[in-house]
Amino acid sequence: MPPNAEGAFWVRTRLRAAPWPAVVFGVLVLVTAFLAAVLPRAVEAYETDGLREAVARAAPESTVLELRAEQPGLNRPEEARASEVRPEALAAVEGRARALLPEPLRADPAESAYGVRTGKSLQALDAWLPRPDGLLPRFTLLAQSGAAGHAIVREGRLPAADGSVSVDTRTVEGAVTVETARTLRLRAGSTLTLDGFTGGPLTVRVTGVLQPRHPERSYWSAEPVLRTPAMASDGGRPPQFYWEAGVLLAPGAAPALLGGQGEPERYWRFAPATGRLTGADTSALVERIASLEDGPALVRMRAVAGPTAQLSTGLEQVVGAYGETRDAVAPVVAVAAFGIAAVAFVVLVMSGGLAAARREGELALLRARGGSLRGIAGRLLAENAVPAVPAAACGLLLAVLVVDEARLLPAVLGAGAVALLACAALPVRAAVAHRRPRAHQGRDDLARARPGGGRTVAELTLLVLAAGSVLTLRRRGPAGDGDLLVSAAPVLVALVAALVLVRLYPLPLRWAAGPAGRLRGVVGFLSLARAGRSPAAVATLPLLALLTALTTAAFGGSVLAGVADARDRAALLETGADALIATTDGSPLPAGLAPAVREVAGVRQVTAVGVGFATEGASEEARSLTVAGVEPDSYGELA
Repeated sequence: MPPNAEGAFWVRTRLRAAPWPAVVFGVLVLVTAFLAAVLPRAVEAYETDGLREAVARAAPESTVLELRAEQPGLNRPEEARASEVRPEALAAVEGRARALLPEPLRADPAESAYGVRTGKSLQALDAWLPRPDGLLPRFTLLAQSGAAGHAIVREGRLPAADGSVSVDTRTVEGAVTVETARTLRLRAGSTLTLDGFTGGPLTVRVTGVLQPRHPERSYWSAEPVLRTPAMASDGGRPPQFYWEAGVLLAPGAAPALLGGQGEPERYWRFAPATGRLTGADTSALVERIASLEDGPALVRMRAVAGPTAQLSTGLEQVVGAYGETRDAVAPVVAVAAFGIAAVAFVVLVMSGGLAAARREGELALLRARGGSLRGIAGRLLAENAVPAVPAAACGLLLAVLVVDEARLLPAVLGAGAVALLACAALPVRAAVAHRRPRAHQGRDDLARARPGGGRTVAELTLLVLAAGSVLTLRRRGPAGDGDLLVSAAPVLVALVAALVLVRLYPLPLRWAAGPAGRLRGVVGFLSLARAGRSPAAVATLPLLALLTALTTAAFGGSVLAGVADARDRAALLETGADALIATTDGSPLPAGLAPAVREVAGVRQVTAVGVGFATEGASEEARSLTVAGVEPDSYGELA
């Protein structure tokens, strides 16, 4: 019979003789392989979700990539200048510029836009417009593409423009949002007269009032005043406020903006698409954005949009903030990964040791009758591989089905490592235990010799490593970049604790065996005596698995508790209470806001706070003292 047939016959016979141990072993490998495969995929999936959420939740004006170019040169003919800002020319540049965006940057066509706008707002001349401090409002004009797909016409119609609009045109059509119309008392049919044009002011006839379909997205929020008017300060002392608002013109009306002093500029806005971003793209994103802002990618963009084009975005700050958060969390995740890996390793090794102990007599007989270590180890390896390899494959498949949108290679490596360890634990243990044939099996509950010097040196080395890792963790926390010693601190502490317990636990058992020997029965005495003489290997692995799981869980709980306390304290120091309501531009809140908030369910106390700055100069940089005006009694109840 060929050797491979003999091996197959051996494996088949063993599995038929003991099917349930093989089934239990396969289930153990399946669960362990699933955990080893799902952990890296889950971490990568969380990182991917975190990056996408960070970009999605950031303000659109911070994440949009805006390519800007100055107006065509004044030394060129007016018709040539007008042709460069018409929708057809801008659309052609937009298509080429989008194709030049480097991976992994991708634009969302639905929220991207292009057009011409006034870089400086224009003052309105109509006296009937609201003037909070006697200052006339100012308007930013935007001839932006895609208004029909991003707005619902509530009143009137969308603005229109034909091909006759030129640099000398002084009457155009425009539209405003519902918020702008309500705040500035505009409606369809209103006219705005804007200063800053040669040969007379520009008249904008409002033809429609629009309701944004998605006001929080980039089309409307990349230029916030286009969606919602805001109060602006003139910078004086005391400051005086006026309204800043935006008016949406028809794309074909862009040439009319070239005839004014509003510093018109062409722009192409690319809203980042987050659907295909992954956590692994963080570093590449920062590098690509830097290249677009001032690097080779900007040179390629200028070849399309003009030699003076500039690309600006705040996306690198958003991605950088996410990267800092991820780097801060990574050491804690590494600690958990070390703990889980250690427990899985100990459990698999323990299963191999228990199987070797259960089959000690069988393996000793085979060795005594001339079986080679290579042959015995090979058959044990094949016997373990039959249930372990399919179980590991099923665990990998289950992990892939549970967590998607992650790389496959780390999961394959994790499941493969589990399968390799599960297959090799029993053969290696048997080969080490049966290096030499033995005629008979001696007693294993007698301590014939004290532990050797090598064991003592190894235990002292582990003690020093554990002390160093705990000290380092105590001094600077788990924030070391790639510090494996700190990440392994719970595992090292658990290992030292297990060794100490194994060293010490026979002593009280032996002490208790003396009084038990004076009793009538022999069961208690024999049990304590045998337990006190049992070899240390029997208890080391279970204790190590239990203590590693406990120390890892305790470390994770302490980290979570510390993070929660620090977060609550930081929030309290930042807001002065459980919650704070304020405007981003420092403008006053509505008069009836405090009573309305007080009626919200769960709110116990609301107090108004006024914050000012006492300065000697007239600039924002000269602030020297913050002055807060509060009601002492009500504010004291919030503390």
